[in-house]
Amino acid sequence: MIEVLFAPTPNCWKITIFLEECGLPYRLTPVRLSQGDQYRPEFLEISPNNRVPAIIDHAPIGAAAPLSVFESGAILIYLAEKTGRFLPKDLAGRIATLEWVMWQMAGLGPMLGQHGHFVIYAQDEVPYALDRFRGEAKRLYGVLDRQLARTGAFVAGEDYTIADMACFPWVMTHKAQKLTLDDWPHVKDWFARLRARDALQRGLAAGKALFASGGSMDPEMRKKFFGIGAGQ
Repeated sequence: MIEVLFAPTPNCWKITIFLEECGLPYRLTPVRLSQGDQYRPEFLEISPNNRVPAIIDHAPIGAAAPLSVFESGAILIYLAEKTGRFLPKDLAGRIATLEWVMWQMAGLGPMLGQHGHFVIYAQDEVPYALDRFRGEAKRLYGVLDRQLARTGAFVAGEDYTIADMACFPWVMTHKAQKLTLDDWPHVKDWFARLRARDALQRGLAAGKALFASGGSMDPEMRKKFFGIGAGQ
């Protein structure tokens, strides 16, 4: 059984998409970010960067004790290796997939996260930050569009892999970030094809009942969450 320490975020949806795609049994343990669950000592023991997702594999292959993994890219690679799914076994295919997972982790996710913060969450408009991160968001969409034009199918090549699962939930934020996929036709086609996958839709729906009530964030928690001031 895979226990997923979960909140409804793009990085967490990567993991539930994978688990639904491969049919691996899992359960969700909610991490209520608005209440500061991510700063609790028991969570930091598993995810020292106080970020979701993290997992606990209660039946790891070749180990007697449960094994925890944090960082969504590392989790995808761990699960792919555990199941033998969605990570090519040939050297070239494996390297290509890992390259694009790392590209998402180092570029697409962080830059869209920053852009989304200034578009959606920032209390005051900061024109320089908006211009800076919108330009980088568009550049990264362009990189992805050119790659999909080259492969003609999926992010890392002809097969659906963890690279697609890593990128999709962040691209899914395009409307909230006031971007249109019409500017990147190959991304738009890829996005539509993936969105039609039943397992992917189940992964996106995971945890809805756990977080149905939402929850507001008090001002001090907001400062800590967004790293305003010294923070933790």
